[in-house]
Amino acid sequence: MSKNKSSESVKVVVRCRPLNHKEVSNGPAGGIIQMDLRLGQVILRNPRAPASEPQKTFTFDGVYDANSKQRDLYDESVRPLIDSVLAGFNGTIFAYGQTGTGKTYTMQGAWMDPEKRGVIPNAFDHIFTHISRSQSDRQYLVRASYLEIYLEEIRDLLDPKHGNARALELRENPESGVYVRDLTSCVCKSIKEIEEVMNMGNQARAVGATDMNEHSSRSHALFLITVECSQPGPDGRKHIRVGRLNLVDLAGSERQAKTGVQGERLKEAAKINLSLSALGNVISALADGRSSHVPYRDSKLTRLLQDSLGGNAKTVMVATLGPAPQHYDETLTTLRYANRAKNIQNQPRVNEDPKDALLREFQREIARLRAQLNHRKWRSKQKKEQVEVDGEAWEREGDEETEGEDEEGVEKAAEEYVKLEEQRLEMEKEAIRGDQFMLAEEKQRLLGEKERMMGDLRKEQEATEQLTAKYKAMESKLLVGGKNIIDHTNEQQKMLEMKRQEIADQTCSEREIQQQMLVQDEETLELRETFTSLQQEVEAKTKKLKKLYAKLQCIKAEIQDVNDEHVRSRQELEQTQNELTRELKFKYLIIENFIPPEEKNKIMNRLTFDPEEDQWKFQPLVPAESKSSQMKKRPTSAVGYKRPISQYARVAIAMGAHSRYRAENIMFLELDMTPPNTASLDRSAETELNQSHSVDSSPTKDRGVRKSRSW
Repeated sequence: MSKNKSSESVKVVVRCRPLNHKEVSNGPAGGIIQMDLRLGQVILRNPRAPASEPQKTFTFDGVYDANSKQRDLYDESVRPLIDSVLAGFNGTIFAYGQTGTGKTYTMQGAWMDPEKRGVIPNAFDHIFTHISRSQSDRQYLVRASYLEIYLEEIRDLLDPKHGNARALELRENPESGVYVRDLTSCVCKSIKEIEEVMNMGNQARAVGATDMNEHSSRSHALFLITVECSQPGPDGRKHIRVGRLNLVDLAGSERQAKTGVQGERLKEAAKINLSLSALGNVISALADGRSSHVPYRDSKLTRLLQDSLGGNAKTVMVATLGPAPQHYDETLTTLRYANRAKNIQNQPRVNEDPKDALLREFQREIARLRAQLNHRKWRSKQKKEQVEVDGEAWEREGDEETEGEDEEGVEKAAEEYVKLEEQRLEMEKEAIRGDQFMLAEEKQRLLGEKERMMGDLRKEQEATEQLTAKYKAMESKLLVGGKNIIDHTNEQQKMLEMKRQEIADQTCSEREIQQQMLVQDEETLELRETFTSLQQEVEAKTKKLKKLYAKLQCIKAEIQDVNDEHVRSRQELEQTQNELTRELKFKYLIIENFIPPEEKNKIMNRLTFDPEEDQWKFQPLVPAESKSSQMKKRPTSAVGYKRPISQYARVAIAMGAHSRYRAENIMFLELDMTPPNTASLDRSAETELNQSHSVDSSPTKDRGVRKSRSW
């Protein structure tokens, strides 16, 4: 790892979506948000406050209004982060905001429309285009994983048994940080392959409809891309750099009064708000700088984002806003969180030659397979020199540049050698059969030896083919710089993208310079002022006093808003606590009245709390350490025989269930079964029965009585 400990602030940008048709019809015309794109400022107006109350102003690294384009946001705010990931840094992009404000649209967008493609598809194009334009002495390995946090459980979206799979566990490594155990990782060699991985995960993601959003995300989704690059260093050895990119699409914060969710959707909203509240606490603790404890372990989401917030990563936060007046409180909360996140300091560093690099394992395996192929080639060469009459020899292995030709030569030479050996063995077998002076037993022994030699030859050929196929499969997973992974990109397109990036960088630098000049002007304005009279000085001081008084009123209003928000949060927590207490009392009542005390004590003795996963678990009946005391596997019953019944089981069957719990234990209540109906028998049997009745003129026919048939 690199020892560079330079810190870097989290980059925060804000994006506002346009008003939708429902908001325009329900509320007054116009929004509550104004944006100064030149200075990167967001001005928020309180629709319930009088006109004399000053508006709230927030300054960020970049702002994008309702008319902004997806490409502008990516080029100005995201592209530098992707370049850092390709250079070996860790990077994270996550969208934060209220439900229905455009987080998923910002991250994914419309895949088929080039103008509306979001951050994730543009990042795919960026990564593989960079690989195709890199030098030919570099090798790349790109892997992708996709997970979601649903009801505080981590689920693998790429697992075919996603619906029935158990929740994954979080683990922490001192070298690589927090990771998810047993998470599926797919090797991707092109944009098409990684898009297929993304689409497969999106089909399994939890999505639902609410009053505020028809396609509301009911879980936090994280798409992880790992890019490993191998290139020769100054010392002549190959060095590996690993960059990890986290693309996070958070579920939006919700209020039950506005979303109108009930039942399962209400449980999902409670878990979403709980994790987002934990994220807000982490942001507040990191931005404060004085807090000795950062509550990363309060949520699975904050554990996964531990390196992204205050750790080894470069982070971009996209805060999405809704301009409708009825969403003023949620918009103000989002702006405050985003304003605090600007003060978080990360310590990004290049991940150079990590121990868990998969690319190095691939290279070692390829080198081992190549050595085995070369060894087989040398053995085949020695044998062929003995067989061939003209003494033609194979050439030795050339440089690494002709590896492809050597592999083809190995295959052709192996096939040619097998044919020659088969011809030689057939000639020897014919010679043995035609020898009349040899005993029959000796002929059989020699022919058997030749057959064994033929079998060994075929086995060796199959082993060589399998080894070659495995070598090609391993080598095909690596991407080499300079090769066309995507369609050929001409020089004009390269220049166009470079110019576009230069414009984006220039826009960002101009915004930063203007923000710095604005702050400096406010600080040095008093020093530059000169007064010609006392009246002029009084007017200037009065103006300054009014300005300071307005700032004081803004701060007081801010304090009042924070107190009101604290009261609302406390009331929501109290309401949640009351609901949980009521549910706990209900379950405790069921346990006390319907579960026998001895069974309850057995369950309580087996329960243990796992602080890592924050949940209770059952201990195994037999400890794993004592192998000698483990229960033996029950033998399989013989086919056709009933399972043996013990004496205790016979008595239990005769006596029935325990009399104390027979009336009140719902698990042992017998259901009333309907008696068998003769009309549900086979129709063919019924037809035969009717035919027999028509032939027989018995008295039952006149009375309309049907006789039942036995099974």
